[in-house]
Amino acid sequence: MTGPLAAFFWGLVGGSALVLGAGIAYLVTIPHRIVAAVMAFGSGVLISALSFELMDNAYDKGGTIGVTIGFLGGALIYSLANVAVNRAGGHNRKRSRQPQQSAAQGTGLAIAIGAVIDGIPESVAIGAGLLEGAGVSLVTVLAVFLSNIPEGLSSAAGMRQSGRRGAYVFGVWIGIALLSGIAALVGNVALAGSDPVVIAIVLAIAAGGILAMIVDTMIPEAFEIAHEFAGIITVIGFLLAFLLSKIAG
Repeated sequence: MTGPLAAFFWGLVGGSALVLGAGIAYLVTIPHRIVAAVMAFGSGVLISALSFELMDNAYDKGGTIGVTIGFLGGALIYSLANVAVNRAGGHNRKRSRQPQQSAAQGTGLAIAIGAVIDGIPESVAIGAGLLEGAGVSLVTVLAVFLSNIPEGLSSAAGMRQSGRRGAYVFGVWIGIALLSGIAALVGNVALAGSDPVVIAIVLAIAAGGILAMIVDTMIPEAFEIAHEFAGIITVIGFLLAFLLSKIAG
């Protein structure tokens, strides 16, 4: 399955992990160490995906200059957006332990906005990756899915603590999942027929944004809670994603 509809579908699959995480937060209590382990594993998978799927593809299409401009630009764009969300109260969006004062201040919406910002480069990467008609990168989709589960879990927990009803919480996350699919579709349609250099820059922008997100939000949380094993879990995630990319390729 390829084309815009495929991009929407796979973007939606990646975003649906946010809804899954929110559902887990409402149904069961997951130990913080388990969430942190998933975060570490997802970080490794994402790093592998952006290295061997996005950056390799971008370099082949755009060379050194295109990759450099896009990669640094993506990191800068994400970092500036992340600062704005953090100052609005969304700095705990990927944390499995939500501070009580954060919930009291009603920062759930800021956390949700942060989730949208986190998901844009991931969704664009999925949509752009389908342009050549070779099918979706399962490594990229898996990486996005795994990174979104803890975010949906922790953010929904924060909203629940602040007194938000289940309908509101799930409405927010279903909406964000749909936006993830739409972002992937838009990325696919907007880049169809574009010059390879343009596609390369967009892929590199997505990779830079994803790496900045990993370092800013995922790795600190994983290390804080599962610091004894965060490194090896991340390495395992990276290795499995690397091997999967070679087998699938």
